[in-house]
Amino acid sequence: MNEKYKREAASDVVFNLEYNSERQRLIIPEYGRHLQKLIDQATAIEDDEMRNKAAKYIIQVMGSLNPHLRDVPDFQHKLWDQLFIMSDFKLNVESPYPIPSREVLELKPDVLHYPQNFPKYRFYGNNIKYMIDVANKWEDGEMKNALVLVIANHMKKSFLSWNKDTVKDDVIFEHLFELSGGRINLLESTEELLNTTDLMRTNKRMSNKTAPAGPPKIQNSKNNNNNKGGQKKTFQKNNNQK
Repeated sequence: MNEKYKREAASDVVFNLEYNSERQRLIIPEYGRHLQKLIDQATAIEDDEMRNKAAKYIIQVMGSLNPHLRDVPDFQHKLWDQLFIMSDFKLNVESPYPIPSREVLELKPDVLHYPQNFPKYRFYGNNIKYMIDVANKWEDGEMKNALVLVIANHMKKSFLSWNKDTVKDDVIFEHLFELSGGRINLLESTEELLNTTDLMRTNKRMSNKTAPAGPPKIQNSKNNNNNKGGQKKTFQKNNNQK
């Protein structure tokens, strides 16, 4: 019997099963294992002409997975870069684009230094603290007094937006005194801030603007047909009904 058509034993087939956990890790899993094997075979080709021909064929296969981007020049550049990356930079072929290097691929971006502010009264936000610092640098006068009053009113509005309760002006003045380092003192001032009710109404109006609109109300057509002309349908009692 021909060895090519020899029936295999079931135990041998089970013994030779391959699991993905035992296989080589895919560098770009989106292309699948078959394409990865094609690239590995092309890398092992010794003839330069055959290897370049195999690389161009692999590029066509990769482009067929995204036919709407296959003929875009920038996309072709991306495919060639991915080809070299999937070959672990071992594929030696002629590329129409600059060949990427492992150092550039492994290059990490600079760390972004986010502002790490942990204010005591977080419901005021960082912008209030910036405004208070600016007010501290201004000279005393009507402009500074107007700015301080605006800051105090905004602090009260922010307080009410996170703490759904009334708040006295003395509390806002104490917080302002503390956040300004004692340079803005309104504890003994007779100035009155905006009314709590007006601020609450403003916060509610702003929250309604930012809230997504709900689904439109659907009227029952059956009720509309019964109430044509705005007349209310009346029901008469059937005397014959027991």
